[in-house]
Amino acid sequence: QLHSDQDKGDGSLKYILSGDGAGTLFIIDEKTGDIHATRRIDREEKAFYTLRAQAINRRTLRPVEPESEFVIKIHDINDNEPTFPEEIYTATVPEMSVVGTSVVQVTATDADDPSYGNSARIIYSILQGQPYFSVEPETGIIRTALPNMNRENREQYQVVIQAKDMGGQMGGLSGTTTVNITLTDVNDNPPRFPQSKLHLTVVLWDQRSQPLHTAFTLSLEHRILKYMERYLFQFITTCLNDDSFIPPLDYETRRLYTLKVEAENTHVDPRFYYLGPFKDTAIVKISVEDVDEPPIFSRSSYLFEVHEDIELGTIIGTVMARDPDSASSPIRFSLDRHTDLDRIFNIHSGNGSIYTSKPLDREISQWHNLSIIASEINNPKDTTRVPVYVRILDVNDNAPQFAVFYDTFVCENARAGQLIQTISAVDKDDPLGGQKFFFSLAAVNPNFTVQDNEDNTARILTRRNGFSRHEISTYLLPVVISDNDYPIQSSTGTLTIRVCACDSRGNMQSCSAEALLLPAGLSTGALVAILLCIIILLVIVVLFAALKRQRKKEPLILSKEDIRDNIVSYNDEGGGEEDTQAFDIGTLRNPAAIEDKKLRRDIIPETLFVPRRTPSAPDNTDVRDFINQRLKEHDTDPSAPPYDSLATYAYEGNDSIAESLSSLESGTTEGDQNYDYLREWGPRFNKLAEMYGGGESDKDTS
Repeated sequence: QLHSDQDKGDGSLKYILSGDGAGTLFIIDEKTGDIHATRRIDREEKAFYTLRAQAINRRTLRPVEPESEFVIKIHDINDNEPTFPEEIYTATVPEMSVVGTSVVQVTATDADDPSYGNSARIIYSILQGQPYFSVEPETGIIRTALPNMNRENREQYQVVIQAKDMGGQMGGLSGTTTVNITLTDVNDNPPRFPQSKLHLTVVLWDQRSQPLHTAFTLSLEHRILKYMERYLFQFITTCLNDDSFIPPLDYETRRLYTLKVEAENTHVDPRFYYLGPFKDTAIVKISVEDVDEPPIFSRSSYLFEVHEDIELGTIIGTVMARDPDSASSPIRFSLDRHTDLDRIFNIHSGNGSIYTSKPLDREISQWHNLSIIASEINNPKDTTRVPVYVRILDVNDNAPQFAVFYDTFVCENARAGQLIQTISAVDKDDPLGGQKFFFSLAAVNPNFTVQDNEDNTARILTRRNGFSRHEISTYLLPVVISDNDYPIQSSTGTLTIRVCACDSRGNMQSCSAEALLLPAGLSTGALVAILLCIIILLVIVVLFAALKRQRKKEPLILSKEDIRDNIVSYNDEGGGEEDTQAFDIGTLRNPAAIEDKKLRRDIIPETLFVPRRTPSAPDNTDVRDFINQRLKEHDTDPSAPPYDSLATYAYEGNDSIAESLSSLESGTTEGDQNYDYLREWGPRFNKLAEMYGGGESDKDTS
């Protein structure tokens, strides 16, 4: 309770509280100054609270005294039980340990104030695990309480430890934990066989027997073998004092083994000597059962050598295999075709003889690696493979040949005995003594000779002075090449020798047309490019000529009979035709020779009309009168074409400046026509204007 000396009890003062927990955990009565806690206070959360109090005038709100500070201390009560950091502990202790052997220490904690009473004083006790173990009350150390605890009798123990505060007094709080204790093994028991005599049955190659976990010594045919762990009699040794080993079991070799097995501890604790000798012996009989084993070849691999010229069906070698079982089943042999894809070899299934089914060629393949399969006839699934290596030996069956192609030439100014080419040879065969070739001419040649260098090369020499390419440009020289193996093989190679023009130093300058280009530095590719350019130019010229020919009009005269005298010919380009079809003067002179009106040959008419025959003019009619008469007839004839037949103007391009010539009209009389406008058409029609306009002017002048 807070109280101010200025408080007269009339309620004029007001108490105010501030600080830790003020207004939440602690509240104050404004009139009396009493401080109250709003809820339960836990010392373990906070042990001290610092608060400030002040009294003020309720009316003026001014302090009547300075602010005062005070501390509230929370007194502890025993409200927390001891706790262990682990709910379950795990510990081990050797078996046969003496009483009082420490196992493990457990420790509990209490959140209460250790400085206030006995609230935090912890005492340990054992609730479960007696009489085997005990616990120290103050430290919590668990110790053995019984001597000679035997792991073979009991291995696991569960101990429950209690921690209680208030010094273990009544009313104290407590907590518990569980400790699982395991006894570890010590060598306190001598080895003992469950039976003094033991009979086992094993199968060949079977290694699935129960392992033994004790070191032991066994005696087999006066040989001492030591083993550790692993399987009995197929034991893999881990401590082998010598190089001895147990061979694989074989029913056909031996069917029964009798062993005297002695098991002994290598390390014994002196405390247990009183238990007697730490070893034991037993008699073990092992029977080996028979199993069906696959065939066994007489060798792990086979190597056969054969010459490449043997005949088909020749036996190159034989493989042998047997059945190791007592039944001795017959064996069948076969060849794995994956190792002989070309089917060059085959095998007799009954006796294992390998023979050839195709010719051999060492130059194609020198080695053949085969895989032979042996299987039992009674049990084909039991198979064994063996590799067979076949080496093909060389036979001299290939003739030597030129090593490369030789491009040989001889100068026109060559001297006798001059070297023109050095040749060499190759042979696919590989004789044991190495290659040796001999060179000679197939026949005596008056121009050239061969000189053997005796090092598998030869020189080609000239036999006379001077050669002329104009007389003979090329010589063919047959050269015979033979080897020294048996049987001797030989071949004839022909050298082509060209005659060329050379300088004084013997450098070739020209050999026919091709040789003339080669010294200029032109390669074959360059020659091909030049020929292509020439061909392209020729094609362009031909195309140009064809286009130009298409522009020319076909002549109107189709035969010799249609040749007539031309009135005028226009040789310039433009709207006029390049040629005109005129009347035959002979016909004009002889009107009786006029035939029926002919159709134009240069234009296909759209409509054909029945020709009308007109009366012929008198024999002595003037040409002008005849033309005028013909014009009149055409003007009055509705079937006449809309153009004059004096001249035909071929159409080229667009219309000309003078428009169409079909606008010309023919009058009934010569005086009705006015051809002055022809002069306005330009120089192309000057001659026509003179023909038709010139006569009129002459009349006028006369």
